[in-house]
Amino acid sequence: MRMPVRVLGQEDVEPLLEGVGALGTGGGGDPAWGRVIMERDLRQGLTYRIIPPEEVPDDAVVVSGGYMGSVKTLEEMGFEKVVEDWDRRFELLEALRAMEGLLGRRVEYVVPFELGGLNTPVMLSLAARAGVVMVDGDALGRAAPETQMTSFIGHGVRLTPMPLVDRRGNTVIVREAAYPAYADELGRWVVTRGGGTGANTHYPMTGAELKRAVVPGTISLALKVGRAILEARAGREDPVAAFCRVAGGTLLLRGRVTEVSGEDRGGFYVTWVTVEGAGAPPERMRLVIKNETMAGWLDGRLVAVFPDLLCLLDPATGRGIMSVELAEGLEVCVVGVPCHGRLREALDTPEGAAAFSGARYGCPDLEYRPIEELIKDLG
Repeated sequence: MRMPVRVLGQEDVEPLLEGVGALGTGGGGDPAWGRVIMERDLRQGLTYRIIPPEEVPDDAVVVSGGYMGSVKTLEEMGFEKVVEDWDRRFELLEALRAMEGLLGRRVEYVVPFELGGLNTPVMLSLAARAGVVMVDGDALGRAAPETQMTSFIGHGVRLTPMPLVDRRGNTVIVREAAYPAYADELGRWVVTRGGGTGANTHYPMTGAELKRAVVPGTISLALKVGRAILEARAGREDPVAAFCRVAGGTLLLRGRVTEVSGEDRGGFYVTWVTVEGAGAPPERMRLVIKNETMAGWLDGRLVAVFPDLLCLLDPATGRGIMSVELAEGLEVCVVGVPCHGRLREALDTPEGAAAFSGARYGCPDLEYRPIEELIKDLG
């Protein structure tokens, strides 16, 4: 008898958090926040259930969702207090109920928008609190700074309607959007005036649409990546090599951060980072970050561009480094990982090309090329 639904327990907390932290490309929320969510939920008896997308009925109602806002705002609020307040009022559950009201149907499955230390656990928490199942997959296989940057949007799934509930209790619904980034831009505006954070649901779809559009198996992959990192660390082996082996990554540079310039702008932490290698003469990598690492140049040569992954890992532990942690003197390994084919398919559509445009992170002339092509003749 097939048992497609998998229950996650306490033994999965650390592997999942390690995995989403490493794959999150510097964003998606700090895994320390995810630990607060998961440990509190499990102590209170909530059950985390995940299901492969291929097992979701074609006529089922599925929605995505997550949290919006500035990392610095969440840190200033104190995340333990934020999660404690969810017992009284959980903004993401309110956004889910608002979506059900718009659709006139009960949501049966939720799917994460991205992989990250906050936005993956928060969707597990939503599913558990709503009594539904979370899909083993997401829209990216990494984290991204804007809501329209997904595999969904390039496969015919509309972002709207998008209910948004902010920290102060305001509810805003974006019913239609004339261009893909509008809902995200409006959401950021609302969040900055509504206490700095908010929760939204979006991308309502059927199970059949989910199967065509989702990046499948990413929760399982994150668990495998996390376990590989933890086992390598415990066995005094190279955790970065373990990450590369399981995630299909390539080590592009091991070095030290020599320059960081950035600011918190409109709900995003936008940064330019320089990493200098240890060789002689040293290689130099330049990274552009908009919450997440979006593109990188090695000695002036483009080596990776969003949605391919540039993961920043601690050389000693393999832990994913958050973009807000980056500071001069920090040792990092920069690892490139090809994105899933679903994202590349999305890029071939006008909607996907607009959603993923380099103009969204300050590089309007940057065009996507697969990482395999960009690094094929590197030494």
